[in-house]
Amino acid sequence: MSRVHWLFGDQLGPHFTATSAGGTPRNTRWLLIESRAVFRRHRFHRAKAHLVLSAMRHRAAELGESATYVAAQTYRQGLAEAVGDAPVSVHHPTSRAALALVASLPQVTVHPPRGFLVGHREFAEWAARQKGHRLLQENLYEHTRRAHGILMEGDRPAGGRWNLDHDNREPPPRGRATLGAPPPYRPREDEIDEEVRRDLDRWEREDGVAFVGNDGPRLFPASRREALAALDHFAAHRLRGFGAHEDAMLAADPVMSHSLLSSSLNLGLLDPRECVQRAEDAWRAGQVPLSSAEGFIRQVCGWREYVWNLYWYLGDDYRHRNDLGHTAPIPAWFAELDADAVGARCLSTVLAQVRDTGWTHHIPRLMVLGSHALQRGWDPAQVTDWFHRCFVDGYDWVMLPNVVGMSQYADGGLMTTKPYTSGGAYIHRMSDLCTGCRYRPADRTGDRACPYTVGYWSFLHRHRARLEGNARMTQAVRGLDRLADLPQVVARHHDAGEAPP
Repeated sequence: MSRVHWLFGDQLGPHFTATSAGGTPRNTRWLLIESRAVFRRHRFHRAKAHLVLSAMRHRAAELGESATYVAAQTYRQGLAEAVGDAPVSVHHPTSRAALALVASLPQVTVHPPRGFLVGHREFAEWAARQKGHRLLQENLYEHTRRAHGILMEGDRPAGGRWNLDHDNREPPPRGRATLGAPPPYRPREDEIDEEVRRDLDRWEREDGVAFVGNDGPRLFPASRREALAALDHFAAHRLRGFGAHEDAMLAADPVMSHSLLSSSLNLGLLDPRECVQRAEDAWRAGQVPLSSAEGFIRQVCGWREYVWNLYWYLGDDYRHRNDLGHTAPIPAWFAELDADAVGARCLSTVLAQVRDTGWTHHIPRLMVLGSHALQRGWDPAQVTDWFHRCFVDGYDWVMLPNVVGMSQYADGGLMTTKPYTSGGAYIHRMSDLCTGCRYRPADRTGDRACPYTVGYWSFLHRHRARLEGNARMTQAVRGLDRLADLPQVVARHHDAGEAPP
């Protein structure tokens, strides 16, 4: 008698269909359910909807006759149609909503999560050992590397230091429009992609499903074969140049040397173990500098593991944190990805990247999009939802800590030691996005006052009482006292309202 195992749309790699010993269990039927209600509840970026559905259908095709693929209005309906009330197993889902759903179904047995290096119990035990209960990412990163023997030389980190981040903060090369990295791997669409696109067209036309952003051609892997090809291509051709400029931005080169593997990891097409091993192998073979290998590995087994475990450890109340009291709604131009309405070149450029691809790398997310939202005082719950819906790699577990904690400082410093926001000077130093802009990064007043510079000082003024006791913010807050034009700066910020800058 065969057993049925349910694969969610972000559990699509072989590590979700293998036994603990690595083989594929016999007499198992795989169930994939496509829920239309998910797309009715949330207005996703169309490229994201296309990628997820394409990946699910590609996986079903790979599994062949052993897979049952059901398109239904809801997960409950799909489960009833496929198996009735017969028993089903599933690996721990990646969202609290999905976990609550499977936990409410008496026929479903939930197995431990896969696709991550650090388990919930291990994280809780690690957290209990942390001094002052400060859950610092760098401490978890060290723990994970020790536990899994990642980039180690005996009991010491390779190169003698755990973190080479100070080597990876160089501004972009001046006078160059691109970094000059080899182009990234891009997949070729097939008949499954055509079928998905037709279905999305029909949903919009007949079923009232609405999307945002542009779709096509597909830019990210939707199958295990494509994901492995993307990993191999990155390690062989792009990892070498990744480290030094990973925090830099170029208007004409949005991908630079970034891996573009986050969507494949978060769909479950790649396992983090194979990603970090591939990078470490490239370093040990002398193909890439240690700073590049370590920088990439830190993102995968450092930050990604940290965010995943914080999502579960901090509890569902974390999503409602709003310690700065920000309540302004996201304006329509931002929600609609209307880059053409924006005059500030940095924000317009990054919004256009999101509109056209559903992706931009971590610094534009944090220091252009997130920083503007923080300075304007937008509701962090709305900002989190926007990031979740508009990015191809965005999931609830990904965006909740990244936005509430890292980007919007809505947890009051539980996750980070200071707000991540800046004036135009930072963007000017780390990008070419100020070149040709109607605004000047150093100007606080006048017609050419940079909205980020104005927003930065207004943010500090607005939250001075809270921030002046923060050791990392003391010098910045004291800078307010040197601004003779502070009243005009604050007034300009207030008068801007929610109009696009």
